Order: sequence, then C-alpha cells, then structure tokens
Amino acid sequence: MNDLIPLAQAHCIARRGSEHRLTEARIRELLPEVPGWELSEEGRALTRTYRFQDYYRTIAFVNALAFVANREDHHPDLGVHYDRCVVRYSTHDVGGLSENDFICAAKTDRLVDADVL
Repeated sequence: MNDLIPLAQAHCIARRGSEHRLTEARIRELLPEVPGWELSEEGRALTRTYRFQDYYRTIAFVNALAFVANREDHHPDLGVHYDRCVVRYSTHDVGGLSENDFICAAKTDRLVDADVL
C-alpha cells in the first residue's frame, strides 16, 4: 500500500501467507490512523465497538458494513446487539493483521462519520 493514499480510500488486495502479516512496528505506525480501534488477541486483531441510538440504526450500520465488506472482499467478525455493534478485523490467511484490516477499519469509521445511519 502506498502510504500517501489515505486508508479509507485504499482498496484491499488478497493476502495469503505469513509474509503479509504486519510487523509490530508497522502496526504501531498504522494504529494512529484509525483512532478508537484497539489491538486485541495479543495484537492479532483490531476491535472497536460502535454505539447507536436503537436497534434500527445498529442494523443499518451492519447492512452498510456488509456492503463495504463484500466490495472489498474482506469480512469482519461482528457482535450485534440492540444499541451497539462490536467489529473485529483480522486476516485469517496471514495469521494476524494485514494492511487490509486497517483499510477496512478506516472504511468502517467513514460509514459512521458520514452520518448516514
């Protein structure tokens, strides 16, 4: 990925194999670009909880996120509740975090920032 392109404007590329797993140093470089996201599972996943006013808005977010995930062919694990959704990104094919996870985290933030829900 070119560092000059904002994460939310980049697109995912299929990544398989541990050579695509991000180093701890690269993760620390990218993490400030997705504020609100936390490392989980000993640095193997990115997680964030989004809160909403009601179930309708939560499901609207989930549906919008499903559209983005399908378009990027990179799918998060979701925990869907009445007024919140827990989003977890990890690239199973690399055994940890890849740049795709950070790209999709930024795109997920953009959904909420756009205030379309």
